[in-house]
Amino acid sequence: MHAEDRHRAILRRLRERGSLRVTDFAEELKVSAVTVRRDVEALAERGLVARVHGGALLPETATAPSPPPPAAPGPGLVFGLVVPAADYYYPEVIKGAGEAAAARGIRLVLGISQYRPAEERAQVRQLIGHGIDGLLIAPCGPAGDQDWLAALGVPFALVERRSGDDVPGAERVVTDHAYGARLAVRHLARSGRERIGLLLRADSPHSTLVEEGYEAGLASQGLPAPDALRFTITAPETDPVRRDTQLDDFVAAVGAGLLNAVLVHNDHDAIVLLPRLRARGLSVPGDLAIVAYDDEVAALADVPLTAVAPPKRAVGVAAVDLLALRVGDPGRARHHVSILPELKIRASSS
Repeated sequence: MHAEDRHRAILRRLRERGSLRVTDFAEELKVSAVTVRRDVEALAERGLVARVHGGALLPETATAPSPPPPAAPGPGLVFGLVVPAADYYYPEVIKGAGEAAAARGIRLVLGISQYRPAEERAQVRQLIGHGIDGLLIAPCGPAGDQDWLAALGVPFALVERRSGDDVPGAERVVTDHAYGARLAVRHLARSGRERIGLLLRADSPHSTLVEEGYEAGLASQGLPAPDALRFTITAPETDPVRRDTQLDDFVAAVGAGLLNAVLVHNDHDAIVLLPRLRARGLSVPGDLAIVAYDDEVAALADVPLTAVAPPKRAVGVAAVDLLALRVGDPGRARHHVSILPELKIRASSS
C-alpha cells in the first residue's frame, strides 16, 4: 500500500471513529507500527490530524460538524469547507483557509468528498443542517453540474473551480492555471527548446486550462503545436497496465526525437517518467527538459524538477476572505478572484 493510500485510510478511519491507535491500525493494514507512526506525523505536519500518545485524533477543524453558536456579523461565524481530498494539492488550501478563518474569528468545518458527488452533497446537507453561515467548496462533479449550489440558501464560493460561471450567485477563487502553463512553455523555449510537448492527466479538473496555456505559450514564442507532441493519460490509477502503456508511448516518442521538452501535469507522472527515460538511455535535462505542474513533490525527485507552483495557501486565504465579505455585505458586487502561480526553476529544465 502506497503512502497516499495509507494517508487516505487514516483520515477515513478518523472521520468514522474520531480516534485511531497506531498499533491496531498497523496490524489492520499489515504494515509496521513505525510506518503508521510516520504517516501520522506527516499528516500532523499538514494540520490534518492531531498526534496523541499511541495514536491520533482529528484536529478541531476536521471534526464532524456540531451545532454552531448563533451567527454574528463578525466573530462567531461558521464556514464549511468541502474539498475532494486532503492528501494532494488541497492540504495547503486547507491550511490557508484555516489561517484566514482563525484570523477573523471564524470557525471552519472541513469535509472531504473523496471525489464522490453523492458524498459531497451529503456532507454539504449535513453542514447546512447544522446552520453554517457560508460554504466554500471545490465540487467534484462534472463541469456544469453545480446548479444545486444555488439552492442551498447560504452564501457560497467555489475554490479552484471555474465551472460555476453560469450558476446564479457563484463567486470563485482560483489559480490562473493557463498563466502557469504559459510560464512553463516560455521558460522551456527561452532555454533553447523548440519541440515542446505536453503530457496531461485526463481526469484532472485543470487539464483544459493547462492545455490552453500550453497552446498560448507556444504561439507567443512562434513555435508549432502539432498533435504529435500532445499526450494524455486516460487510464486511471486502478488500471496500471494501460497506464504503463501510455507512459511508455510517451517515452518512445522522446526516444524517437519527436520532442526535447515537456510540460507534465502533474508531479507524480513527471517523477514516474524519470526511471523510464533512464532505462531507454535518455537523460534529463539533456535529452528531455521537464517542467512539472503542481509542485507538490517535484523538488524531491532524484533530478529536482522545475515546476509550476499554484498559490494553494493564498487560494485558501482569499476564499475565506471573499466569503466573509459576502456574508457581511450580501449586496456587494460578485467577484471572481484569479491568483497567479509561480515557476520554481530547478535542475530538470536547464
